[in-house]
Amino acid sequence: MSEARSVSEASTTAHDLTAFQQNILTILAEEPMYGLAVKRELESYYGSEVNHGRLYPNLDDLVEQGFVAKSELDKRTNQYELTEDGHDVVLGQLEWVLDRFVTDETRADEVRGLFE
Repeated sequence: MSEARSVSEASTTAHDLTAFQQNILTILAEEPMYGLAVKRELESYYGSEVNHGRLYPNLDDLVEQGFVAKSELDKRTNQYELTEDGHDVVLGQLEWVLDRFVTDETRADEVRGLFE
């Protein structure tokens, strides 16, 4: 596996993934994308180039773990889509972060403000 820790597939959750892999899942939560679109989104987030040699092995790992489905758009282009298990990983990560961040009503209001 590229950046993922050595973990059995059945027990892999958000805490078993690297931040880079979690960011890929978060990007794919919006809509299915081809690899270069994922790359552009990551580059926009990181503010620097994302190497193909880093992106595609991590996408393949996420496919292998069942968090992402890979389909062929044409002979040269693959599309990646978040699976239900991938959705659960993203949701679990959000829940974990919010449980720790929202410690009082002020912080709860800050989070509510993100959605308004």
